[in-house]
Amino acid sequence: MNIRYIKGVGPSKEKVLNRLGIYTVRDLLYYFPFRYEDRRDIKQIRDIKEGETALVKVKVVSSRLRPFKYKRWWKGAVKNSIFEAAVSDGTSMARCVWFNQGYLKNYIKTGDELLIYGKFKVYKGIFQVSSPEFEVLSAEDNFLNVGRIVGFYHLTKGLRQKFLRKIINYCIDNFSNDIEDPLPYYIRKQLNLLNIYKSLRSIHFPNSLEEAYNARQRFVFEELFISQILVYIRKAKYHLRQSIPLMNLDKLISDIENNLPFKLTNSQRKVIEEVAYDLSKAHPMHRLLQGDVGSGKTIVACFALAAAVRNGCQAAFMAPTEVLVYQHFETLKKVFKGFGFRIKILTSSLPSKEKESIYKGLETAKIDIVIGTHSLVEDMIKFKKLGVVVIDEQHKFGVAQRALLPKKSSPYAAHCLVMSATPIPRSLALSLYGDLDISVIKELPPGREDADTIWVDESKREWVYSFIKDKLKEHRQAYIVYPLIEESSIEDLKSLSRMYDVLKDEFAPYTVGVFHGKMKPHDKERIIRDFKENKINILVSTTVIEVGVNIENATVMVVENPERFGLAQLHQLRGRIKRSTEKPYFIIISGPNISDNAKKRLEVISKVSDGFKIAEEDLKLRGPGDFFGSMQSGLFPAKVSDPLKDISALKNARLLAYRVIKKDPYLKESCHRCIREYLHYRMNR
Repeated sequence: MNIRYIKGVGPSKEKVLNRLGIYTVRDLLYYFPFRYEDRRDIKQIRDIKEGETALVKVKVVSSRLRPFKYKRWWKGAVKNSIFEAAVSDGTSMARCVWFNQGYLKNYIKTGDELLIYGKFKVYKGIFQVSSPEFEVLSAEDNFLNVGRIVGFYHLTKGLRQKFLRKIINYCIDNFSNDIEDPLPYYIRKQLNLLNIYKSLRSIHFPNSLEEAYNARQRFVFEELFISQILVYIRKAKYHLRQSIPLMNLDKLISDIENNLPFKLTNSQRKVIEEVAYDLSKAHPMHRLLQGDVGSGKTIVACFALAAAVRNGCQAAFMAPTEVLVYQHFETLKKVFKGFGFRIKILTSSLPSKEKESIYKGLETAKIDIVIGTHSLVEDMIKFKKLGVVVIDEQHKFGVAQRALLPKKSSPYAAHCLVMSATPIPRSLALSLYGDLDISVIKELPPGREDADTIWVDESKREWVYSFIKDKLKEHRQAYIVYPLIEESSIEDLKSLSRMYDVLKDEFAPYTVGVFHGKMKPHDKERIIRDFKENKINILVSTTVIEVGVNIENATVMVVENPERFGLAQLHQLRGRIKRSTEKPYFIIISGPNISDNAKKRLEVISKVSDGFKIAEEDLKLRGPGDFFGSMQSGLFPAKVSDPLKDISALKNARLLAYRVIKKDPYLKESCHRCIREYLHYRMNR
């Protein structure tokens, strides 16, 4: 039922509720409290101690709105005011004070009963509570707002807690029996979970905090279970599609290795064997390749691309930036030297005639491998026989973009390998990417060393510059990374534009180049080429170098204001200088007065080099919200679950969802009808 037709809502409140994503009765009942307050323990004012935070039920004795003491602040504006209410509970008096909330004169009247929650302090011989939380009570409201554990909801302008509780209670009483439980009875029984009606009543209006917790756990499981059902449905659909088996790949491995200046690691060999096994199947490979920065994922990608071409198919390699596209192009030319593969680049910056030539070459199979950005998913791109798709830095693309490219292989499905250098703890990766088989490369190529990470403050800047000069004398190169291109009037941060001129003078006669995302593609390509050829000694850049810039001779990186970056981003930046057997140095110069959270991040990056451990620490410090936001796009947004804290529920949900889809991939059995109908409801909202 549309939320508009609930008693007390109507068109105006409907618009307010819509801003919170509430459109139907079910949406409203699934809008859960974010915290609870135990209002069973209402104190008397006379029993409250100085400085104590307490809940009291009082009556308004008098109220007034007055200006600030200094008249020049007043000028008749209600916001420059103090609203006071003298209150009593029969045992003693207190004064409540709200600053700059003059509108409260319309809400709080003499004689009103209030529920006041705040810190009681003695001021001029009487208790005063500054800006307390409050609710105006009436006899019919007491059941929902007083004498019980009360839930609090995130609000928006035009909405009050009291109103929300009232309509939620009305809907539970009148409509919750009409909402079918999306969890099958046999699963609820197996896990001892409450049914939907009891769960909704308990999560909104619990009789105890334990009851609220149990109800929340039921909805945590439900949320994770439904998301895993979707993941496994996707996987089942993938396995039902047909692809071209790619055979005779043993010789290909040795052919590629003969062109490499190094030997494959055991971890790379293992992953290549897993990929080869997938490629030989008549259904499409759908594999995620995780690896820390510099672990050698691109060689595995090369093997998959070459497997397609050796079997008479085409291959596509999609990367998030043009810089990375050109980097991969150079790598593929070396790895496939003597193979006779026809390789082309496709990006949005190419001239129209060149693009049209590539479109024709792909459609007529005169191009074997195309490397490009998201341009590869455009409608005009058609392949004659697409066999393999590789997507690099997959978290940079949306679910829809990742799905489009493999579909260009009709009537057969292309084998798909997606790669990520953003490590995710394995148990979480399995849950988030349950539709993908997962391979992990943990070894670094032989001879590569971990970077020495040195954390300093502004007082050590002279030493940092001296250290860079010493390395330049050894014919090494360096990056200096800034968080901003231009100066910020709001924050005291070093910027690339201001420091570029300073650095040119500081490091003369060495050459200093500049590189950032606003530059034109051909300028970016020229700068990277000059840096690679050592015509530029120091590259001053923003984080655009985070992926795809591999300069073996650049073994020093300085990051200014590292407190502005996340752990994963700092780790990615550090990976840029781990491309050779020379010792790398990663120096971070923090600004003044950084937060405690920033200090913790910088301590982690200073002491830990393993990307998977860094990912775990990152999750602990900032929670899973941002970390999993892009990865879960395409699934239903999380409301109560937390993949980090609810790992046990996540494992249960994954296992049971797997069993359901393995037994009943189309959810046709009567016991699974509730899942199918719930998915239909969510998909068609």
